[in-house]
Amino acid sequence: MFEAFRLRFDAVEQEEEDLRTLVGGLDEANRKIYFKRFSEQYKDPDTYAVLNFFFLGGLHHFYLEKYLRGCINLSLSLGGVILIFTAPFQDPQIRAFLAGILILALVTLIEIPNLFRSQTIAKDYNNRLSRKILNETNL
Repeated sequence: MFEAFRLRFDAVEQEEEDLRTLVGGLDEANRKIYFKRFSEQYKDPDTYAVLNFFFLGGLHHFYLEKYLRGCINLSLSLGGVILIFTAPFQDPQIRAFLAGILILALVTLIEIPNLFRSQTIAKDYNNRLSRKILNETNL
């Protein structure tokens, strides 16, 4: 959830370069296998950024296969919207309306750092994917 705070751009870029060097050292057959598997599961940083722009839906979490985070984000967002639009604007129901606003504000505050660090987060996912493929195939 707070990966935007823990990831460092320089470290992610360096890991990407290290992985490129490892893959470049593979023989032709293994490199072909690697790129076939990697291209099937690769996540585009720009697509992640666009999905993250609609942070109230949590679609960016689903894109990076973080289904639990996506469900939590989607549930909170839907709950907030439901509270806002189903609460009549009468004094007894104003608390439900305010609770909906508060929920959406909290989701927004949590997701804004992910929006600004979306390129780094997607690259980190792809680095982990690359490392996983290299380890699984013992290349």
